[in-house]
Amino acid sequence: MKAIFKFIGTLFKWIWKCITFIRVTLMNLVFLILLLVIYGAYLQSVDETEVSAPRQPSALVLNLSGPIVEKASYLKPIDSISHSVLGESLPKENVLFDIVDTIRHAKDDKQITGLVLSLQEMSATNLTKLRYIAKAINEFKSSGKMVFAVGDIYTQSQYYLASYADKIYMSPDGLVMLKGYSAYGMYYKTLLDKLDINTHIFRVGTYKSAVEPFIRNDMSEAARRANYRWVNQLWDGYLKDVATNRRISKDDLNLSMDEFLSRLKYVKGDVARLSRQMGLVDELLSRKAIRDKLAQIFGSDGKDGYMSVDYYDYQASLPQKVTYKNNQIAVVVASGTIMDGKQSQRNVIGSENITALLREARMDDQVKAVVLRVDSPGGSAFASEVIRNEIDALKEAGKPVVVSMSSLAASGGYWISSSADKIIAQPTTLTGSIGIFSVITTFEKSLDRIGVSTDGVGTTPFSGQGVVTGFSDGAKKALQMTIEHGYHRFISLVADHRHMTLPEADKIAQGRVWTGKDALDNGLVDQLGDFDDAVRAAAELAKLKPHQYQLDWMEEPLSPMEKILMDVVSETRASLGLNIESLVPESLRPVTQQMISDSSFLNALNDPRGQYAFCLNCQVK
Repeated sequence: MKAIFKFIGTLFKWIWKCITFIRVTLMNLVFLILLLVIYGAYLQSVDETEVSAPRQPSALVLNLSGPIVEKASYLKPIDSISHSVLGESLPKENVLFDIVDTIRHAKDDKQITGLVLSLQEMSATNLTKLRYIAKAINEFKSSGKMVFAVGDIYTQSQYYLASYADKIYMSPDGLVMLKGYSAYGMYYKTLLDKLDINTHIFRVGTYKSAVEPFIRNDMSEAARRANYRWVNQLWDGYLKDVATNRRISKDDLNLSMDEFLSRLKYVKGDVARLSRQMGLVDELLSRKAIRDKLAQIFGSDGKDGYMSVDYYDYQASLPQKVTYKNNQIAVVVASGTIMDGKQSQRNVIGSENITALLREARMDDQVKAVVLRVDSPGGSAFASEVIRNEIDALKEAGKPVVVSMSSLAASGGYWISSSADKIIAQPTTLTGSIGIFSVITTFEKSLDRIGVSTDGVGTTPFSGQGVVTGFSDGAKKALQMTIEHGYHRFISLVADHRHMTLPEADKIAQGRVWTGKDALDNGLVDQLGDFDDAVRAAAELAKLKPHQYQLDWMEEPLSPMEKILMDVVSETRASLGLNIESLVPESLRPVTQQMISDSSFLNALNDPRGQYAFCLNCQVK
């Protein structure tokens, strides 16, 4: 007995030592994190004081790195800390509106003598966002300043912006990669069958194909027809813009495989030479030759380069705009999948997060109108309706709401837009997809295969329904009826706010995806235009005079603890190099990215009623 008590005492002693060790370690970790946060904030303040506009005439180098987004998903101090303390940085995110504002400011800056597009690190970007940046580039050119594009290899997105340059320079060993647009997906029916996983689908809409990857091995004909139409409309828009910019035939950009091979054979496989012959680039030059040429135009910096200022340094030096406190137009950005409740991720639309911002705008007497910027494939039907209700409350308060559709405002993205005073989309916006579905997976067959049975008693016909027991025919009928009710609710909203009859709304619904151009023809949007047009429309509805109002970008502030937590995650990733994608062979990354995307789709299904207005096949590639 004594030995037992001694053992127990020793055990508790070791447990206490372990607890003490963990407690001390955690306290030290928190202390170090606080030091990093303070040091990072200090470095940022030093950087902000040191960064200034160029004191000598210089070219602005638009050296965008990373994706172009509607709003940042992390805070800049984090980038500063990781870059300065650990020698590494998070991937840059470029907010679309910051890019446009910076180019517009440079247009009137006498110290900026030209623009150089150096886009090698820019990620693939939707045509709708590219067109808004291109608009700013054209405005810059209207000042008489020259624009040059430089690069080794131009991807499709990079080349689109490069086509707006006065001159395009490329490496003699480079190429222009114009692959076109596509809407391909991976299908898992056979895999799920082999795993004995039942996928129960309840949907309304001939074209509501978001669930097809889980119930088919290929794309349905209805989805194929619809997707073919909008994919080709986007590609046609791309080709028209580039052909106009380069003063070449659109047909020369859209060669058949035989035509391409014939031309490539003529130049003996030299794709750079072929690009020059086709008029895609103006000159094939080495990097040094490009620097020498730009030095002749903008002046030499004395270091084998030309007088220039980096985009990120220049953007950080921009002065604050004049504030009109009593006349503000609130801008609320709804970007990402729509989810129910409060969400900590900044790249999803949490219904509680967005409604809080809309409510803040409604209660602020200085805010006279609201622009809702939507870039979303949809998500939770319940959450979409919660957000739409807050838009109705804004209108009842006498504050007009204008929706500015970005690349994508489909399904739930259209749901939250439907009751706005005015909806403005670009011709290449993807919208519509008015439909609803529910997807539930059950595992009774797979459990049975490994010898696990489920049995018991319940008080109602629904008590025994679930993921390990499956669903009875009655339960399936009930779920389908609720989905049909949700669809009727959706098209009723469209009919009421778009001044249609129910049959008219149903005809253009059925889950079909429309481009902004087709959406205008079908009465789903009021006007074709960009964000600037939406702001003007909001000002007109609020009876505000031009240039006598201020945009108030509504952002949900992070608490100090949230900032610390974000810093911890970011620092851990940076210091340990936790980049899962880097562990995957590059040849397999498209497959893994698609599977991660589909997995993220399933993780975002948190609707309390299990009903979703989501457009999975709107992700153009």
